[in-house]
This record gives sequence, structure tokens and C-alpha cells, in this order.
Amino acid sequence: MRSIVLLFILYLSFFSYGQTTIVSGKVTETATGSPVPFATVIFTGTSEGAITDFDGNFIAETSLPVDSIEVSYIGYIKRVKPLSRGTNQVINFQLDEDVVALSEVVIVPGENPAFAILEGVVRNKKKNDKRELNAYEYESYTRTEFDVDNISDKMKQRKIMSKITHVLDSIEIIAGEDGKPMLPVLISEAISRFHYRKNPVARHERMLRTRLTGVGITDGTLTSQVIGSSFQEYNFYQNWMNIVSKEFSSPIADGWKLMYEYDLTDSLYIDDKYCYQLDFFPKQEQDLAFSGTMWITKDEFALKRMDAQVSKKANLNFIEKIKIQQELVPTEAGPWLPSKTRVVIDVKQLTPNTAGLLSKFYVSNKDFIVNQPKEDDFYLETISMDPLVRQSDDLYWEQNRHDSLSSTEENVFKMIDSLKSVPQVKALTNLFKFGVTGYIKTGPVDLGPSSVFVGNNDIEGFRIGFGARTNYAFSKKLVLGGYIGYGFDDERYKYNAYTTLILNRRPWTTITYEQQREVEQIWLLNRDIAPNSLFYAFSRFGTLTQPFLKNKYKLNFKRQLGKGFQTDLSLRHESHDALFAFNYFTDESRTTTSSGYDITEGAIEIRYGKDEVFVMNDNDRLSLGTIRSPLFKLKYARGFNELIGSDFNYHKLQFSVEKRQKMGILGISNFKLEGGYFFGEVPYSLLFNPIGNENPFYVGFAYNLMDFFEFSSDRFAELRYNHSFEGFFLNRIPLMRKLKLRSIISANILWGGLRNENIAISQFPIGTDGNPVLPFREWTSTPYIEVGYGISNILRVLSIQAFHRLTYTSGDADNFAVKFSFDLSL
Repeated sequence: MRSIVLLFILYLSFFSYGQTTIVSGKVTETATGSPVPFATVIFTGTSEGAITDFDGNFIAETSLPVDSIEVSYIGYIKRVKPLSRGTNQVINFQLDEDVVALSEVVIVPGENPAFAILEGVVRNKKKNDKRELNAYEYESYTRTEFDVDNISDKMKQRKIMSKITHVLDSIEIIAGEDGKPMLPVLISEAISRFHYRKNPVARHERMLRTRLTGVGITDGTLTSQVIGSSFQEYNFYQNWMNIVSKEFSSPIADGWKLMYEYDLTDSLYIDDKYCYQLDFFPKQEQDLAFSGTMWITKDEFALKRMDAQVSKKANLNFIEKIKIQQELVPTEAGPWLPSKTRVVIDVKQLTPNTAGLLSKFYVSNKDFIVNQPKEDDFYLETISMDPLVRQSDDLYWEQNRHDSLSSTEENVFKMIDSLKSVPQVKALTNLFKFGVTGYIKTGPVDLGPSSVFVGNNDIEGFRIGFGARTNYAFSKKLVLGGYIGYGFDDERYKYNAYTTLILNRRPWTTITYEQQREVEQIWLLNRDIAPNSLFYAFSRFGTLTQPFLKNKYKLNFKRQLGKGFQTDLSLRHESHDALFAFNYFTDESRTTTSSGYDITEGAIEIRYGKDEVFVMNDNDRLSLGTIRSPLFKLKYARGFNELIGSDFNYHKLQFSVEKRQKMGILGISNFKLEGGYFFGEVPYSLLFNPIGNENPFYVGFAYNLMDFFEFSSDRFAELRYNHSFEGFFLNRIPLMRKLKLRSIISANILWGGLRNENIAISQFPIGTDGNPVLPFREWTSTPYIEVGYGISNILRVLSIQAFHRLTYTSGDADNFAVKFSFDLSL
């Protein structure tokens, strides 16, 4: 009997051993729902299994008698699940982060074997870096999703949340078996063609089709441009990578030894390439650096895969996690191009009673073409849009997207459309946009800007106003706008009205006519400051410094001349009538005076930024600044007294250059150098009058220890410089690391002068010494200098700077002050 039982058991074992167990599934993060690529999937107790692909998918099979399967990957807690032996089944995994596993590398005596590999990577950069190609292009598919996550219980109880319960009920389904609930607020897809040229450096992305839906998204013309692959360019061959406006050191930077520790953990074949697997960690966990794993090919020393993450201990605000995963493929010319990139940015809750924000980006590239550069005109715009960019149906996306959408992603589109229809959500998003832009969208008309609605000062008294402008829904060629205001003390109406005709969008060409009647202070009289700016709004309150009643009539023509070049032609006529004790001499004999004057001025301004990036926001063309090059401006203006209604003949010449300079581990510098010369005899109100700052808050474009109106110049040169060391110094002080403070320095230098004829033309009171008493300080050969130093990121929002005035310290000058500012920077 025993032998029969034993034979039966051996028979069952043999039968079971011969059965094939096949398991397929997907591995994702519990916290974000993002795929976990490169994870190891193993049948428990065996060496058989699989590695997840870039999208977290796997298929594993075995003929061994197994009863469970497990998934593991560095930085995550291992997960084991039971399976049915001898069947084909689907088992999905959701992994929790294991912060303990992300420990530092233990240094042992002797040469680290990873060092030789890193030296090979740096030595072969020119062979593998895509920037060494003369040109490259590819089709790009980009998917973007924004979700509200970590929704607190208290926030769920708020009234507005109760209005979207039907959406909240679907969140658990979206989250999956173990995932954390998330509320989607935006999802988009885009297909584009991206082009790069090396010499001279130029980029162009043609947006072919976009599909997006989101809370607060109306027409989506701006969004359609920024969801492309241009804003998801991550090249680890660069020494420093710009992410969320911060500079991060690459783990394969030339100076890798200064920032990182490495550990050679494995070697394996990936797509027929034998690769070294290296783990890396920052030496200082507060530094802007990565930890993670990378795979380097043995033969080319090329980066094959990258899985990099920024620690929550890094000197960043509001960021819980930044994760970048990338897979690269070689080109026929040698250098490697990214085939797939995934980025996850998790913004933490500001308070325990609020929610966080999760941003997920996925980019897939294919159809690579190298070393076939286009002509210069092709790169005229950094981003352009196909006329049918917003016109696509489900069939188009099924046929053209590089990867199919999961059922979860399809549900997200439906959830957001449902969420957008809730009236309370609409009202809340409109209120938020009004706070940011100053405008409220009402069909084809935007109401605003908010700065013109109310004011109160010593000239106008209490002032009320109303403004509006047309938008993209009204016309794609014509923009009408303006405002009207009334002061109850001066009993005057003020207004601004303008009409812009968009003659061409490529190259960008517009013509604008503007008419205005407004009270302006002397230091704003010749400045073009947008009425929707916060600074302009505050200038309408309190005591106005030497105000004028200005009437303006202006014709302006703008045209893009070429890549990086833009010209601005204008002709304006203005009358300035002083609302304070001001007079100037109207004749050479100095016997006749007037408190008002008229000017007619023609001007031309040329602007050049080699790699300046512009995007279209409906009918506005917005600059996102330059990438690495400086921005140059040259302006010439001529005042014509020969024309009817003009009192002065003069010439003005101004030049400026500004740049944001990366300083590597030392932080980031910003500088602006500007100079100008005024030829002719004019009152001081038409000259260069620098803006001072008498309030306790820091103003970046003002001189912070100068009175509102302290100097007047007909020739000037100024240098503005500020530098943020990020956490370079303070991260190394043990007791201050957790505070994430940042040290900052600044210097403002202004040299100026005023010729005698431009003093003599104005009538001033005569002092006891027989000399005129000027309403401003006289220049000497010494420049005005102020320097500042301080700490930023106090409590994540506050900056405090101490300023010292080093010159012109006599009289009632403020030679020292502490200024505050609030900044929600990352």
C-alpha cells in the first residue's frame, strides 16, 4: 500500500513538474500609479522569471512546481503573491517605497570598480551624446497627466468636495487594488515632430495633433504647445540638468566624483547589449543630485537605461519626489537618442488638511533621422502648430499613438469631463485664474485687469474703474481692449483703449494703435509697465511722486525678422501736464515757462536672443526666456520738434544685455547690464529716472535703498547682479540642513550724469547760496552702489535681505535696511 501511495505522489510530482505556469502583469507604484520598469520578477524559490519593460509589463513562465511569484526592485519593498500552478494568469503588483533601502554606498579599501566605468563614460561622451550629431529629428508621442493626491479627510468634508461625490466614488476604481486614491484634473496626448540642429544650435517642434481635457482649460492653445516633447528634454550627458527651474548634477557629469558615490551591482544583457548596472547616491543628501540605478554598455560606455530619483531631503520646496526613467537607443551615426522617457513629480501637501499634486509625463520617440539639417527658415519658431492640431478623433489616436491607453487612462478622460461640468469647480477655477492673471473669462471677452478696478491716492482720491479685452474666441486676428477709471477728488476720467491687428503668425507680425489718458508718477512716466502687474497696482495707492497727467497716442509695429530676432517700430505723441510745482523754460532767453509739454517720438528697438523660446497664448506671444544665451536689446528714439505739437528735438540710445548663468555646484547667477545716452536739451522728466524703493518689501527691478525719485540722468550705465548659492553653504551645517535655507547675495551699481543744459532748462527754486535747489540728488564721479546679502526659503516662502548703501550716504539717505519678500519657489 505504501509503495502505491509513493508511486502516486511521484506521479503527481512528475505531472506537476511538466506543467507550464505563465504569469503576465504590470508593476506600478502604490503612491503614484506609475509603472516600475526594470524590476525583477521571480518565481519564489527559483531563478526563473523576467524583468519588467519600460511600461512595467512582464511575462514570466516556468515548468517548475511553484506556488507564488515575487517582485523586487531597489527602493521598493518586495512583494509576494500566490499563483495557480500550471495555468495562464494575470497578476498585477503595486509596490510601496522602501526609504531604508536607499542607503549610502559603503566605501571599502581599494579602487571602486565603478570608477573605471564612469571614466569610460566621460571619455566617450562625444561619441554617445546626441548633441554631437549635426542634426536629428523624430516623431514624438507625449502623454501628460496631473492628479490631486493625498486628499486629506478634512478636505473631503469640505462643501465643494461634497458636490463631486460622483467623481470621488470613481477614484477607488482608478487607484486599483492597493493604490492611493487620486483625483485627475488634466490629461493630454500630443503627437509632434521634433527637430534639432547643432550648428548653429536651433530647435523646432511641429505640434501635429493634441488631445487634452482639464479643469480650468478653455481653448487650450497655450497648453497644446507646452505638452509637447520640447518641455520634456532630459539629457544626462549634460553636466547640469534643469528640472523645475533648478539645476541638478548629472550622475555622469564630468565632475561625478565630487557629487556622487557609486556601486557596481550587476552585469546583464539588455537588447543584445552587455551592460554594467551601477547604483549611485549623492554624497550630500541635501544637494540637488540623484540617487538610483543606471545601465552602461560595455563596448561603447554609453548610457542604455537610467532610473534616477531626487531625494525628499534635497534642498527643494514642496517636492515629495522627482523620478526620471529613460531608455536610449543607438543611431546609425553613433550617438544615442532617447526612445522612451517617463517623469513623475510629486508635490507634497502644503498643510496636513490640504492635498498634494502629482504630475506624470511620458514621452515615446520613433522614426529617427540623423545628420539631415534643415534650412534656417525652418527653425524660425521654436514651437509651431499644425492648422488641424486640435482636430482629431478617437480613430486617429488609436492608429497613431505609440502605445495604447490603459483602461484606467481612458477612464481619466471621462472623469475629468465630468468634473469640469460641476458649477462649483468652474467657479473655483475661474477665481484662481483671476488671481493669477488678473482677468475673468466671460465668453469672447475677458474682464480686467484687476489693478484698474480700485485705487486711492492723494491726487485722485478714491478711484474706481473697469476694464476688458477680447480673446481668441472673439477673433484670431483682432484684439480690442482697454479700461476706464474715475477719481472722485480730481473729478477726471482716465482711460486706455487699444486695437491690435495680427497680420501674420509666422513670422509673428502685429500692428497696434493705443490711446491713453492717465495719471503717472515721474519714475513711471517713460516706462512700459503692464497695468496687470502687481507693482503697477500698488503704485495707484498712497502719495504719488511728482505726478503728471499724461495723454498718449501710439502706433506700434512688431515683426519677427528671423530666428531670435525681433524688431519693434513705434510712433507716439504725448502731452504731459504737471500736477505739482513743475516748470521749464520754453525759450532760449529763459523768460517764459510752462508746466506742460508735448512730444512726438519715433523709435526702433531690436531684440536678439539666440535661443529664446516663445509660445502662443491665444492672441499673445509670450517669451519663456533664453535657454543658455544672453538676451540683447538695442533701442534708438528720436524726438521731432519739427512736427506739429512737439516741443523738443532729441535722440535717445539705449542698450542692454541680460543672462541667467549656471554656476554648477555654486548655484545660479543673474545679471543685467544696461546703458543709455540722451542727446538734446529736455526737462528732467523725460530723462532716465531710476526707480527707488521706500517700502519694506524687496523689489527686484528697483534700487532698494534709493528714494522713489532720487536721481535723474541723461547718461547712465547700470549693473544688476544677484546670485543664489542654493544650499551650497548651509547644507553643510548639520543643524541647518533640515531647514533647507539658501544663501543669496546681490549688488546694484548705477553710474550717471546730468549735463548743465538739462538742468538749466527746468525752473527750480533758488537757494540761499544762489544756486538752484534740485528735487533730486546731484551726480559726482562716484557711482551709486548698494549690496545685499541674506537668507531665502525661510519657512519655504520668506526671504530676508540686508542692504548696505556704500555711496551717496550723506543727508537723509537710508544707508542700511532689511527688506522682505515672499516667493513660492521650488
